[in-house]
Amino acid sequence: MAVNVYSNNVTTENLSRHDMLAWVNACLRSNFNKIEELCTGAAYCQFMDMLFPGTVPLKRVKFRTNLEHEYIQNFKILQASFDKAYVEKIVPIERLVHGRFQDNFEFLQWFIKFFNANNYGATDYDALAARCGAPMDNESANAPKGLIQRKREKSLIRPASTINSHLYDKRDKLTREVCEYQRMVMELEKSRKFYLNKLKGIEAICHTNNTKNQLSQQILKVLHEIQPKKGSATAKENSGGDGAGDEY
Repeated sequence: MAVNVYSNNVTTENLSRHDMLAWVNACLRSNFNKIEELCTGAAYCQFMDMLFPGTVPLKRVKFRTNLEHEYIQNFKILQASFDKAYVEKIVPIERLVHGRFQDNFEFLQWFIKFFNANNYGATDYDALAARCGAPMDNESANAPKGLIQRKREKSLIRPASTINSHLYDKRDKLTREVCEYQRMVMELEKSRKFYLNKLKGIEAICHTNNTKNQLSQQILKVLHEIQPKKGSATAKENSGGDGAGDEY
């Protein structure tokens, strides 16, 4: 489970944009020249694979792309990995994919703080090998606009890709729902252990207090009561009760 961080101008270290970009390139063996180029989302996906192996399907990440809908898909993969690792952060996809400096700068500031809080010194991660040698640089970001437009037009006549995108969206939604249910189960289990320990504490007090004390004996009797089986006379008598017959 991830260590969550909450970043703002006060809590974030004062790193320059050049320092942050150098850090990204050093960690991922990439060649980004501008923070705006991180708008593809691919770098963050690989960082999550580095921190929490298995949370990101790297084969689905588009590492070298200039298509906005693929940026969006990368960030959806990132959000799904956040949910798997219980990261309390909503990725501002609509703002990041437009490639504006300030939005991407602020998100990178937060992510560096998050990375430092969750990095436990693993040094055997080969970023380039993990993405099968796929380059990450600014070449695709500087592609001629006409080429970008032609690629977008081609993508519009490929219904299979659209169908797959819808399926991925549904899968990601279901993944988030499963994570939410898992979180609920964990909270219920914590509550159960909390109150069970309280009951054990009460039992211990009753035993050490005075075994002849009438109040202690009554409390112990209630604690050790066993839930009657269905259909028994006792169960019928207690059917209108408050369920206090359960043994803890």
